[in-house]
Amino acid sequence: MLKGLDPLLTPELLMHLSAMGHGEWVAVVDANFTADFLGKGKALVRLPGHSLERVSQAVLSVFPLAEDVACPAAYMQVCHSPEGHKTAAQTSVVALLEREGVAANRFEAVERFAFYDKIKGASVIVQSGEVTAYGNAMFCKGVIL
Repeated sequence: MLKGLDPLLTPELLMHLSAMGHGEWVAVVDANFTADFLGKGKALVRLPGHSLERVSQAVLSVFPLAEDVACPAAYMQVCHSPEGHKTAAQTSVVALLEREGVAANRFEAVERFAFYDKIKGASVIVQSGEVTAYGNAMFCKGVIL
């Protein structure tokens, strides 16, 4: 344990987040996400038993969001849903970002299969224990000056 760090941040996860550079993406996905298959050998850290919001909160406690990217946060859009629809898990992550001062318009909905393509560009996948369908989000790393 380290003083001041969220206890969900395991040594393995901290190593991967720290090694990431500006413009790289981390994915926080739900328990049903096909992380091994879509990750194709990428770093995968599992944090079972924790929600999308809780894992995102831990990651974002040490992870600066990119300022030079229009939407440095994304979530998987629910198929066949009206524009703006969010699940409870997605709504909680948007609220988390808003509490951190990130405008809601900087968090975009990404169509399911486009989200799968976006995962290919992620450097790290963190699999939460979220059991809500579409409980998946991605965050783009910024810089600390």
